[in-house]
Amino acid sequence: MTTCAFLGLGIMGYHMAGHLDVAVDELRVWNRSPKKRDKWGETFKGIVSSSIKGAVTGADFVIMCVGDDSDVYSVFDQVIKYVKPETIIIDHTTTSEKCAEYCYNVALKNSCSFIDAPVSGGESGAINGTLTSMCGGDEEVFSRSLAVISNYCKSINLMGGSGSGQLTKMVNQICIAGVLQGLAEGVYFAQKADLDIEKVIKAIGKGAAQSWQMDNRAITMSRSEYNFGFAVDHMRKDLNIVLKASKKFDISLSVVEMVDEFYAELQSSGGGRLDTSSLLKRLK
Repeated sequence: MTTCAFLGLGIMGYHMAGHLDVAVDELRVWNRSPKKRDKWGETFKGIVSSSIKGAVTGADFVIMCVGDDSDVYSVFDQVIKYVKPETIIIDHTTTSEKCAEYCYNVALKNSCSFIDAPVSGGESGAINGTLTSMCGGDEEVFSRSLAVISNYCKSINLMGGSGSGQLTKMVNQICIAGVLQGLAEGVYFAQKADLDIEKVIKAIGKGAAQSWQMDNRAITMSRSEYNFGFAVDHMRKDLNIVLKASKKFDISLSVVEMVDEFYAELQSSGGGRLDTSSLLKRLK
């Protein structure tokens, strides 16, 4: 009998836990906000716990999907007090590699295992169970974790040792930042040139300019629709992690620095909860 605990029912975790609920023998969930966890409990059959201790005690797997480094440290330090030996802890939060390495080392000292497994794919990917996960940790532990992660992720890859998953997620966010800014400028240019956006995307969308962002966000951007899940506030958190890591590697990421400033402008004008394609709104 497999018992899992899922900690963190935010935009992503809410749906990820929902997929896991139908796949394991017993699922216990916890969220800092009682309102969110109670709502989840009204929809799914899993056990809603009012405490981390109640959720993780005796669990075979503990899955975390919380906010940032400080949240992970806070939650993990409670988790490790109550889990049984040989528990596998999987963290889907996007954090620094330093945070992942801390959790990995503390888990080992307590006869447990840890996988850093940040995800990409946004709220729609979480809803549809088609997320991508890039993982860091030990191969044997990763192999055992696949039975859990595959319930909500379509692509799952082990990137290397502890922290490698987080470093790969940084690469993901670097690429997304550049693509979104380019797409925003392209759509803005097309609108100023009085072109039919749908015809433009149809014409260029299967060539070298094609991207997931173009396929899924170009038209909605042109309609000023920016309510598709992954918010500016979250992206700035991720880009801050990237920029701190770039200092460690002594490299300059000029595009990331520029786009981060653009997102800061959107935040200052009240756009922190808009999705990341709202870079076009700033141009307008």
